[in-house]
Amino acid sequence: MALTLYVDTARWRAHHKHVQEQFPGLVPVCKGNGYGFGHERLAEEATRLGSDILAVGTTYEAARIKDFFSGDLLVLTPYRRGEEPVPLPDRVVRSVSSVDGVYGLVGARVVIEVMSSMKRHGISEQDLSQLHSAIENVRLEGFAIHLPLDRTDGSDAVEEVIGWMDRLRAARLPLHTMFVSHLKADELIRLQQQFPQTRFRARIGTRLWLGDHDATEYRGAVLDVTRVAKGDRFGYRQQKAASDGFLVVVAGGTSHGVGLEAPKALHGVMPRAKGVARAGLATVNRNLSPFVWGGKQRWFAEPPHMQVSILFVPSDAPEPTVGDELVAHLRHTTTQFDRLVDR
Repeated sequence: MALTLYVDTARWRAHHKHVQEQFPGLVPVCKGNGYGFGHERLAEEATRLGSDILAVGTTYEAARIKDFFSGDLLVLTPYRRGEEPVPLPDRVVRSVSSVDGVYGLVGARVVIEVMSSMKRHGISEQDLSQLHSAIENVRLEGFAIHLPLDRTDGSDAVEEVIGWMDRLRAARLPLHTMFVSHLKADELIRLQQQFPQTRFRARIGTRLWLGDHDATEYRGAVLDVTRVAKGDRFGYRQQKAASDGFLVVVAGGTSHGVGLEAPKALHGVMPRAKGVARAGLATVNRNLSPFVWGGKQRWFAEPPHMQVSILFVPSDAPEPTVGDELVAHLRHTTTQFDRLVDR
């Protein structure tokens, strides 16, 4: 009995090929929990796509994935002097976001990140004059720019990249390769047409692995079902059942990521109103679970346990039985499955 990730493998891989066709030379990204699939599986899929390079989040991830992927590994977290040294092969490429960082990587393969409107990290325009001497002692693989997802000011992502291309060209820095993130396919075409001597490589994770929502599905197996009457006490905190129904123990708890949610940016009145409503219900111990039964998301009977959740299913709904599986609406990047089943 497990929390299972089911993958419609043919459909999932067809989506990968479609994205690859839209973004020639794409750099698959495998970081965090491997977008819910795990590092080993995504390394296998990147190899299947014929990728010569795979982007990872940290040096620690690179150290784990190097045994599963034989091509180059691009570490996205910028190098900082004084960081813990991690033994890595020469095929690992380090991102750098400061002149000092470039000087600290003598002999290494590097990609230099420029500061975008994200304002997260990157070389500034004022730093460009210092790069000439700094890059003499490294193997420069190219520059990179990480763009925001939303552009609420109406600005143009392509124009932002063009601005940096012009600055780099004016500084007489090599422009053979530019790694980009969060561009649309037509935007990439515009850039490639304007700068035919530069190879633009899109780093893509979410759109590649999670872009077809119907290709994957989480399901939690029912482990136990107990009938309760209104007023019956149950659980760790011995709460009272609000009405007649069933306590359903289902695979999937906090160790899987169930009940854990990353903060979301809310846009518009309705999403904000729903957020306020959910917060209000939570104050009276009413929390909607990600599990679906009888066509409805069911409420947690109490906060999820480490490996299971207990749901309350009212008596007017079909009675679940041990062995049934409940669809679970879970976020891939915060979920750890027990097993993955290709079908």
